[in-house]
Amino acid sequence: MKRKMWLSLTLSALLVTAVGCGDKPEGGGTTQTGSGGEAEKKSYSIAISQIVEHPSLDATREGILAALKDAGISEDDNTLKIDYNNAQGDPANNLSIGQKLKDTKADLVVAIATPSAQAVAENVKEKPVLFAAVTDPVDAKLVSDLQKPGGNVTGASDTNPEAAKQLMDFISTNFPDVKKIGLVINEGEANAVVMAKTAEEALAEHGIELVKAAVTNTSEVKQAAESLVGKVDAYYITLDNVVVSGVDAVIQTAQKNKIPFFSSDRDTVEKGAFATVGFKYYDHGYQVGQMAVEILKNGKNPADMGVTKPDKLDLILNTKVAADYGIEVTDAMKQEVKDPDNNIIE
Repeated sequence: MKRKMWLSLTLSALLVTAVGCGDKPEGGGTTQTGSGGEAEKKSYSIAISQIVEHPSLDATREGILAALKDAGISEDDNTLKIDYNNAQGDPANNLSIGQKLKDTKADLVVAIATPSAQAVAENVKEKPVLFAAVTDPVDAKLVSDLQKPGGNVTGASDTNPEAAKQLMDFISTNFPDVKKIGLVINEGEANAVVMAKTAEEALAEHGIELVKAAVTNTSEVKQAAESLVGKVDAYYITLDNVVVSGVDAVIQTAQKNKIPFFSSDRDTVEKGAFATVGFKYYDHGYQVGQMAVEILKNGKNPADMGVTKPDKLDLILNTKVAADYGIEVTDAMKQEVKDPDNNIIE
């Protein structure tokens, strides 16, 4: 009789332990429990590293968070906690953020822009990492294979080499007097160097020379732009975070001297550049956010998630500022825009 009672008590204890422990939710995160003991929504935490604040990168971050929210992961209902870190364009801050995140408890780390991604990838080895707004993930040594990353890092590239080529074709066709294009560039950014090379090769096919003015920080952008006046027939910038952060100086210099200005991102065109071939960075971020959902909710492994890139490219024109650059917008220019309702800014 005593033996039967002992067995009964032991089984009861085991059942209590099993119920109390439970299983860890798939895909990371923690499960919130209501006051009545009922299971509620899972909650997740992400750490974000962003090199600097400017429209394209901010729109990327907004797109990421929107995709998470659409999947039921949001700060609004306490299912998401965000550790947001902005380096304010300072390389030392960027490295410190990467080192700080080495021991993060977050379920996922998101790095926005190439310098941030490099610093994070160098330090974060035990957590999944997603990058966004990176021009060339292979050249930046974030992944060795775009289709099969193989490690804990993957994400979305924000460039398609065809974009720069199409833009240079547009310039050559519609601006026959342009023989030299000025490029303000921070050659310390790998993404800027890669894009500059692509543009230079595309321009060479049209007999157009790329003239560079180097900068190391945003405060030097104005002087660099002014140094090109009288030497070039147009301005162009890449997805260069230092330069984009100080792009107002390029716009002002270009308009003052009636020099056409072309950019590599839609946000800069909306801000005042004349044209680009590109896409919306919000959509780019949303794509990365969908990858984040796959990792957090569905347990996907970054090693098996190929790097994505924009595939819906279009010419984007800001006709409102054309006169400021001494540009006459022709029907031929407008006809090159596939989606005029969205990509001709009037």
